[in-house]
Formats: sequence, structure tokens, C-alpha cells
Amino acid sequence: MKEVTELRIGDNIVGLQDNLVKTSILPKVSGELDRDVNIQGNVIIEGAVFGRNIIIDQGPAEFRGAVYAHRELHIKNDARGNIRFDKAVASNDSIVALLVSGLCVFGADINCGSLKLKNCFVSGSIFAGEIQLENCVVLGGCFATKSLTLHNVIAGTFNAPEVNAGGINYLLYPTAFSVEPMAALPGAEFYNITLADLGALFKGEPEKTNTGKIRLDINSDSQRTVLVDEADTRLLLNSYSVAGRVLVSDLIDFEKLENHFLIVSASLGSQIIKTYSLQKEDGGKSEDLTIENIAPFFFKILSGSIQIREIDGSISFEDLKQKYQ
Repeated sequence: MKEVTELRIGDNIVGLQDNLVKTSILPKVSGELDRDVNIQGNVIIEGAVFGRNIIIDQGPAEFRGAVYAHRELHIKNDARGNIRFDKAVASNDSIVALLVSGLCVFGADINCGSLKLKNCFVSGSIFAGEIQLENCVVLGGCFATKSLTLHNVIAGTFNAPEVNAGGINYLLYPTAFSVEPMAALPGAEFYNITLADLGALFKGEPEKTNTGKIRLDINSDSQRTVLVDEADTRLLLNSYSVAGRVLVSDLIDFEKLENHFLIVSASLGSQIIKTYSLQKEDGGKSEDLTIENIAPFFFKILSGSIQIREIDGSISFEDLKQKYQ
């Protein structure tokens, strides 16, 4: 890998392959505003990147600074090797990463007009006009101003005027919202895993009692909700929540689930100076809480190779008595 400390390239395109770029790729004169950036594989860029179009042909590639594309950030479908963005990624127009076999990790928030992702892991939240996700994990929220499409996705929560769903999907937080009633393809399923013992599953240990996933019926578990802001503006939404039928949650010590350690560790990513792990019941330690370990864990849940049991909604009178006496 050849180290680059100063870019001496023409105005039209920056092509990089087998390079460690120690500087930022930012326009210095107006003519460089129309410059494209093309990543051809085995590239690390330590500074921020600006390009009219940013095209990634092949990985591995790592962007350690913020990335902005004036028109489009495009990762080719057949790109091999891991592609990672450590900081925020934005585009004035679109971001497209429909990967067939590779993996792309976004370590912070994404903001753009149109977003299409497949086989991607997002540590932060997504803010876009139109969002299409397939076989993706988003630890934050999916916030669309026009439409949201989910197909085999784990997401923290979502809020969009129009939501379309297919496949098997999971929510990390208790409630999600849409303006219009959600439209689901035949066979589509939703599960809430707020009460799942993700910490135990990450450590390879048995799940704690009274924990598990909760099937969410988009018809019976939805209700119309009115939100009012300080200016008394009213917004009518459909909320999808299992909170109203989860009495068992009162018996769970959420700290012991350790779910927050997984989410926070992946969200902070490179900002964490020290690497942490979870302690097992036998005194040993789990794998390190890094994106490299947490992302595959969530994708194993998505693929079904790690199974979360369904929560047992039955509660004995003795359990309630011990809790509230």
C-alpha cells in the first residue's frame, strides 16, 4: 500500500488503488467541485472526502473521516472485501450499495435524498427522503420523509409517511410509526426484540427467563396516535407497539440483559478508546464488543442461525407477589 500525503491529480477524477491517503480529499478551488472520486480497492483514507460522485469498485476500503457526495455515492454490486465508513456519510442526491456478497459498514448516521442498501450494517440512524433496505441492520432509526421499504431488516425504530414490508423484520425499540397504515407483503413478519436477551446470545449462553422476541401483528398491535408539538401542531400517526401487552417486562432487569452494551459499543465504534467485553457466568469473557464482532452477530439473527425464543407471556401470581410486595 503506497502512502499518499499530497494529492497531485487532475481535476476530473481521483483514482485510488493500493493507497493509504494521509490527507483529506476536499476541493480547494471551484473547478474541483466537479471532481469524482473512484476507489478501486485496498484503500484507506484518513481525512474527509468530498466528490461530485464517489464510486467504489472494489474493497477493502476504509474512510476514517466524513464523506459527502454532491450527486451520488455508489458501491458496485459485485464489490468484494469489507467497506467501512467510520464517520457520517451524506449525499445531496443518492447513496446506493446493493451488495451481492460483500459487506458495507456505516459507523455513523446517513443523510441523503434517496437510499438503497443491501447487506449493510448501520451503527447510527438514517435520514432520507426514500429508504429501501434489504438484509440490513440499522441500530438507530430509519426516518424517511417520503417512503420506507423493509425486507429482512433489523432496525431500532422507524418513522415514515409510507412503510412497505416483506420478509422477516425485527425492531430493537418498543415502538415505530407511520402516517399511512403499513403495507405488508404476504408472509411478512415483524418481531419486537426489546425484551430479548441479546447479551446472553452474544456470549453463547442460555437466555434468561421471561425474555425473548414478541410477534408484532401490524393490524392488532397498531393504533392511531396524535402527536402535538409546542406550536400546537397536530400530527396523526399509526404507532406499532407491543408495550400495551407486555406485563412481563415489569419482571425483567434490563441492566442484566446487557443489550445496551451491544448497541452503544457498535454506535460509538472508533470513538471508544478501550475495547470492552461481556462477562460470562463462568467468569470468562465474551468476544470483544467491536463492530467486527457485533455486526456478524446481528446478521446471524437476521439469517436465523441464531434463534431468539418467543417470550412466555404467562406470569405466575407468586412472581407478581414477590415483585410488588
